[in-house]
Amino acid sequence: MADRSAPSCHLRLEWVYGYRGHQCRNNLYYTAAKEIVYFVAGVGVVYSPREHRQKFYLGHQDDIISLALHPERVLVATGQVGKEPYICVWDSYTVQTVSVLKDVHTHGIACLAFDLDGQRLVSVGLDSKNTVCVWDWRKGKLLSMAPGHTDRIFDISWDLYQPNKLVSCGVKHIKFWSLCGNSLTPKRGVFGKTGDLQTILCLACARDEVTYSGALNGDIYVWKGINLVRTIQGAHAAGIFSMNACEEGFATGGRDGCVRLWDLNFKPITVIDLRETDQGYKGLSVRSVCWRGDHILVGTQDSEIFEIVVHERNKPFLIMQGHCEGELWALAVHPTKPLAMTGSDDRSVRIWSLIDHALIARCNMEEPIRCAAVSTDGIHLALGMKDGSFTVLRVRDMTEVVHIKDRKEAIHELKYSPDGNFLAVGSNDSSVDIYGVVQRYKKVGECIGSLSFITHMDWSSDSKYIQTNDGNGKRLFYRMPSGKEVTNKEELKGVQWASWTCVSGVEVNGIWPKYSDINDINSVDANFIGQVMVTADDYGIVKLFRYPCLRKGAKFKKYLGHSAHVTNVRWSHDHQWVVSIGGADHSVFQWKFVPDRKLKDSLHIAPQESLVDSNSDESDSDQSDVPELDSEIEQETQITYRRQVYKEDLPQLKEQCKEKRKSAASKRRERAPGNSIRLHFVHGYRGYDCRSNLFYTQTGEIVYHVAAVGVVYNRQQNTQRFYLGHDDDILCLAIHPLKDYVATGQVGRDSSIHIWDTETIKPLSVLKGYHQYGVCAVDFSADGKRLASVGIDDNHTIVLWDWKKGEKLSAVRGSKDKIFVVKINPYMPEKLITVGIKHLKFWRRAGGGLIGRKGCIGAMGRADTMMCAVYGWTEEMAFSGTSTGDVCIWRDVFLIKTVKAHDGPVFSMHALEKGFVTGGKDGVVALWDDTFERCLKTYAIKRAALAPGSKGLLLEDNPSIRAISLGHGHILVGTKNGEILEVDKSGPITLLVQGHMEGEVWGLATHPHLPICATVSDDKTLRIWDLSPSHCMLAVRKLKKGGRCCCFSPDGKALAVGLNDGSFLIVNADTLEDLVSFQHRKDVISEIRFSPGAGKYLAVASCDNFVDIYNVMSSKRVGICKGASSYITHLDWDIRGKLLQVNTGAKEQLFFEAPRGKKQTIPTLEVEKIGWASWTSVLGSCCEGIWPIIGEVTDVTASCLTSDSKVLATGDDFGFVKLFRYPAKGKFGKFKRYVAHSTHVTNVRWTYDDSLLVTVGGADTSLMLWTYEMEGHRDSRQCDSEESDLDSEEDGGYDSDVTRENEINYTIKALSTNIRPMFGIKPHLQQKEPTLDERQGVVRGSSSLFQTTS
Repeated sequence: MADRSAPSCHLRLEWVYGYRGHQCRNNLYYTAAKEIVYFVAGVGVVYSPREHRQKFYLGHQDDIISLALHPERVLVATGQVGKEPYICVWDSYTVQTVSVLKDVHTHGIACLAFDLDGQRLVSVGLDSKNTVCVWDWRKGKLLSMAPGHTDRIFDISWDLYQPNKLVSCGVKHIKFWSLCGNSLTPKRGVFGKTGDLQTILCLACARDEVTYSGALNGDIYVWKGINLVRTIQGAHAAGIFSMNACEEGFATGGRDGCVRLWDLNFKPITVIDLRETDQGYKGLSVRSVCWRGDHILVGTQDSEIFEIVVHERNKPFLIMQGHCEGELWALAVHPTKPLAMTGSDDRSVRIWSLIDHALIARCNMEEPIRCAAVSTDGIHLALGMKDGSFTVLRVRDMTEVVHIKDRKEAIHELKYSPDGNFLAVGSNDSSVDIYGVVQRYKKVGECIGSLSFITHMDWSSDSKYIQTNDGNGKRLFYRMPSGKEVTNKEELKGVQWASWTCVSGVEVNGIWPKYSDINDINSVDANFIGQVMVTADDYGIVKLFRYPCLRKGAKFKKYLGHSAHVTNVRWSHDHQWVVSIGGADHSVFQWKFVPDRKLKDSLHIAPQESLVDSNSDESDSDQSDVPELDSEIEQETQITYRRQVYKEDLPQLKEQCKEKRKSAASKRRERAPGNSIRLHFVHGYRGYDCRSNLFYTQTGEIVYHVAAVGVVYNRQQNTQRFYLGHDDDILCLAIHPLKDYVATGQVGRDSSIHIWDTETIKPLSVLKGYHQYGVCAVDFSADGKRLASVGIDDNHTIVLWDWKKGEKLSAVRGSKDKIFVVKINPYMPEKLITVGIKHLKFWRRAGGGLIGRKGCIGAMGRADTMMCAVYGWTEEMAFSGTSTGDVCIWRDVFLIKTVKAHDGPVFSMHALEKGFVTGGKDGVVALWDDTFERCLKTYAIKRAALAPGSKGLLLEDNPSIRAISLGHGHILVGTKNGEILEVDKSGPITLLVQGHMEGEVWGLATHPHLPICATVSDDKTLRIWDLSPSHCMLAVRKLKKGGRCCCFSPDGKALAVGLNDGSFLIVNADTLEDLVSFQHRKDVISEIRFSPGAGKYLAVASCDNFVDIYNVMSSKRVGICKGASSYITHLDWDIRGKLLQVNTGAKEQLFFEAPRGKKQTIPTLEVEKIGWASWTSVLGSCCEGIWPIIGEVTDVTASCLTSDSKVLATGDDFGFVKLFRYPAKGKFGKFKRYVAHSTHVTNVRWTYDDSLLVTVGGADTSLMLWTYEMEGHRDSRQCDSEESDLDSEEDGGYDSDVTRENEINYTIKALSTNIRPMFGIKPHLQQKEPTLDERQGVVRGSSSLFQTTS
């Protein structure tokens, strides 16, 4: 049975034995409901003494170390340790999260306190500065932070009688803080002569600026203002760990085991010495007290909780016990009774009743205990010790039977044989000793075979064999009782094992992640009847797998609660419970096993929400091998969007090239050219990996994105306006509810989201600092004030912003797998939904965090990959489109039903006033009624439906639909093939925009005397574009392979195309029909060129280092140019058609004579004299200046010279288009540069009359047209160019001081990453919120709000 799916049963935490008393204080309180709240390991516990019942808060993922109770005593704040620790505020009644406070502290949160009215929370971190933070905890907002002290802070409290005052205390200090505005200022307490400088452990504030504090020496120090006024000596015999103020007075607890009650003026009322009571013991130390009416709660260092009734104070009631500090490893369960036995390094062995949830026996041993076993009849309990000995006790009265020491190293595992005759004892000496139980534990055998310490053992059911695991991960078998190793595997066939606790073996292969250290799973126990097993690992996780579990990387369900390593785990004798124990947290967890048939009954219980899923991350699906993903989605999940170098790295890279800069600055360099270019039109739309990124604006224009450009397209005039604030691929776009602003998110190391106005094309706000690598989804709230975004980092972080203020409100890790869409609930801006690969989650904001709940599929279906989602007509209705073509309908978090909507994935959905519209991979747009009961109408996107006047050509029928939007009587559709179409409600379709499909575009050629150009791409199409104002695609042809280059013949009648399989074609330039085709090479044809004049020859360059020369008339190869040591990158003919210039990938500039291809060596000076028919080379002295300072990192991929030979345009791997004066001699020439493409610009070409520059951008698939503007023609528009980097250092001429100051590097995050100048006024400096009519464009032009400050 190689089923890799997760088991369908699950575990529910039922009881936790223990209380965290060590290294913590003041962590035990009565709630308003008279329940007791405390914590242990990573779990917040609410215990009801009346019902003897526990509830658990599971929102943390590491040890909780601090706790504060809200003044109304219902809400609790807890703080944890960890690299990025957070604070949870939760409700003790429902145990649900109310708010999460994060992203400020590091290491851990040492103390917490609410102020008098419970609005603010103060926290102290464990970082080196012991940072103090004040939070508006409901909003999750940090109000103020300040360094606390150089040494540890132990307690902090608000002064309940003076507003905005706090007191903190710790190692040798006490500080009095005042909070004014957002600044916290401390004053140190003055000890003076009244008392010694002491470490203060706890404090409580009283009226009239009086503060009482407990010191390490047992005295109480009384402060007035910041001065020590008196001490109450000998209040306790040793350190006072806890002080609690209540209506009646104060309670203190100390290391001397005493609790003292004081009245409001700190006069003593009574002393309770817990060491002297029945349950007391020597060394009892009090860590926490809480006095409430006539009850007192006391928490001790050794994990006990006492409840004392004041008038019977000599009879404290023990309500909770646990192991004391020290690792807890030993666990055994009774063979016939619901009992668990544990033993720890605290040297105690304890027996717990799983039914009464109580400790029923305890016995202290001489040595730390490392393992335990109960004999088959339940009479004997064997304990393995750390010193190599083992002891056997009678379970009945815990009296000793024998104590034997045959080994020096710790005993880590022992087990009784099923027939009860033998005890096998495995030690860290790498051996297993066998003892006869009846012969008073005489040694009868020894197993020697392991080379490492013994970790696990199991007996066979007939007691004839044992199997062992050791530290090397080896599994060995021995015959019993002799201990002889079994080497012949045949002998073991058919052996039944009585138990399975081993971690290696075929049966448990699946418990190991695919790549993992063999020691990080500490314990396993199989439940043969239920066919499940449970594991415990070093990461604090208890997991449930199917048994047997044969294939690596099996799916599981996982449960958190233990903080550090879980050392052991066992099923109870009747498989009703699982007991797990934590090493460092020394707590015992009891889990109820819920078989799958019970699951169905419990579906009406709301799922436990937590910040960390209680189900496993790796196995989000309960399907083992989910059906294959749709090919398109599969492709998309492979795209990483990671860059070797980001544009943000430029400043640092230049910094590293300082020396080069200096030398460059001292040389006289050419000025940048006077002429410039301006982006005029872009062919392309990003559809292949984006969705829902296409909208009508308020004025009826269309907004979308391609490459690094936000495009606003006017379909009446066929013109475009551009938002050029981004510097890398835009991956998502969302429109404001008023349809006048859009938000776009881009790729970047610290990627940014820009909110800009579609009318003025000015940025209103730029959000960054939280998303690594890129932003893949954005959405505005219905009121337009908030924005949600999702990153493409490994955790797909989700952030909720107040975008006008540029403030992050909440953030959370979204999912390990890709998230495609985020949507904010239109009725409740606190709620959102995200969908992605096997992922659909409903989130609600809780302070600075978001709490997620998975969609509950129930018996309806399986966890599918979701591609899109919208909210419906009420706040709890949501709809999602799946990768299999269904629409899922959700109420709250439950799936109600599914409707088949498309063949193949549903990529886009849009909610209308009265229904929905969906689009899918099947190329169909469907209109639905408002309940998804009926499909009202479908539109198939087909060539036949194109309206008569439609420009451009539809590449194929039924293209995959990635975006849909409605408005202005039309349906707007974006396809995977890069087309934007407008569907009239009556049926005809108009093609508005198109570009290449996914795949790199490299091939570009402009026509010798017409305003047209040709492109060829890896998408296997050759296209002809009209560059005149009609801006459309004139012709397209599908090719058998992708292509990387193309060229028109000098008369413009033929077009040569080089393909990626080493073949090339010559086609008719009008009809694109084949004239001839050849294949002489195996590698990519990288460049192809007709000779000038009559176009007699065709030079064809390939990536296998050759240039072939063909005679076009005779269709024969007449020459081969050999001698290049790398692939050919560029080719140019001289005017006579007799000489070829070649560039190679090894940066060689070579010359060959045509037509034979003989290699020529030509001196530099001569090269400059030759008249070239075209110049597209990037090497040689004439273009030395085009290589940037950081030339090692980035390549100049293309260049093209104007016909008057004055301006050289280049394209590079950074996505920059640059203009240089020609010739660009001398290093690091000055330039003008333009950003619109995202990564590499693969080709640039001037049109025949130099009126336009045409560029193509590799992976961004776009074709961009730039108008060439002569010097003096300066439009008042935003200038997209940026003068070259070195202009400021024009020829030295600085005073030396100025030079020094100039070299000081003040890197400010916001500045160092901003490559393009920004305009507009930052939102927080804007005068006022624009009124509705302003925003609707009534006074838009004059609104002072958007005046440019350039």
